[in-house]
Amino acid sequence: MLLDTHDLTDPGFWAREDAYAILDEIRDEGAVQRHESAKEGPLWAVLTHREALAVLGDARSYSSQGGSLLGTGHGPPAGAGRMMALSDPPKHRAYRDPVMPFFSARHATRLEDRIRELTEQVVERLLVCEKIDFVRDIGAIVPLTVMCDLMGIPDDDRDEVMGMCDQAFLGHNPAERRAAHQRLLPYLLQLAMERRDAPGDDVISALATTLELDEVVLNCDNIIVGGIQTVRHTAAMAMLALVRHADAWRELSEKADPKLATEELLRWTSVGLHVLRTAKADVDLAGRRVRAGDRVVVWTPAANRDTTVFKDPHRLDLARHPNRHIAFGWGEHYCIGGPLARTELRVLFTVLSRLVAEVEPLGAPEYNQSIINFGLDSFPVRLHRR
Repeated sequence: MLLDTHDLTDPGFWAREDAYAILDEIRDEGAVQRHESAKEGPLWAVLTHREALAVLGDARSYSSQGGSLLGTGHGPPAGAGRMMALSDPPKHRAYRDPVMPFFSARHATRLEDRIRELTEQVVERLLVCEKIDFVRDIGAIVPLTVMCDLMGIPDDDRDEVMGMCDQAFLGHNPAERRAAHQRLLPYLLQLAMERRDAPGDDVISALATTLELDEVVLNCDNIIVGGIQTVRHTAAMAMLALVRHADAWRELSEKADPKLATEELLRWTSVGLHVLRTAKADVDLAGRRVRAGDRVVVWTPAANRDTTVFKDPHRLDLARHPNRHIAFGWGEHYCIGGPLARTELRVLFTVLSRLVAEVEPLGAPEYNQSIINFGLDSFPVRLHRR
């Protein structure tokens, strides 16, 4: 079996130019396969779209409480059962429902003018630069600002909070990122205590008036991480794809439907490489017997390039329709920030295609070493005004 010679839990695998060709061959050998990972131990690898939906859509058979991601160590994760990402129904809904109005498609539409204004300001400022880093200078700025709006971060604190988040997500080493994260958590706790006494119309207030304080902090942290990291990595990886596919960049600039193009870029990049679940009881999956306690990993890029669902899946087709990708997951844990992320990405690439004639690479992109949000640590480019 090919899966015995290729470790999907190794970030280096996903940076290979032939990764998707190998993945096709692995998938052909079985929709669900036993995978002995050197780092993570025994796992069930889910490689097809149908089985991915079966796992992600069945919260009764597969639990998130034992962990939703690899790469975070073995044993129950910190926050298990106390936050959206690490809880099962019905408790999951108690964490999700209070903040749903802030991340709905309707609210994302109301935020679109604000997002467009911010995006235009960022791009206009960078058009005069000889060299920028697409990851640091574009990918994170707008989602971080919008997240501060939704959290109700006071204006006087924003520079400091954005600095902490920037360091927590883009620090040069794990220790630096961890230190910044540890500064962010007490700040969120302080805000949660203040909002409990004097709530406003913001995400922290909505949680602080319904949950315990530690749950508020954990869920706010989870929302910030998801809201910023997913958009940042998708934006950078999508730009890399468009640079490598000049015809797609021209199509985006001239005639592509922005909504369809955004969905295809989400499918193509699939930066959230995997979703982890733990079987609650013995269950049959694609003819394999999964035992209670077994860890089951849905590999998103494999499902999103499944030839039984996507015609010519290795072609970047900005007009692809239908496009049943699972870049934002599926089922109870479907990404709460999906509508907002879609809006931010659609506006970003609409603005870029309108203002920028060419994105010129000024060096090789540097891939990160993560299987949680696989993307780029650095992508030096120059933007040429249209």
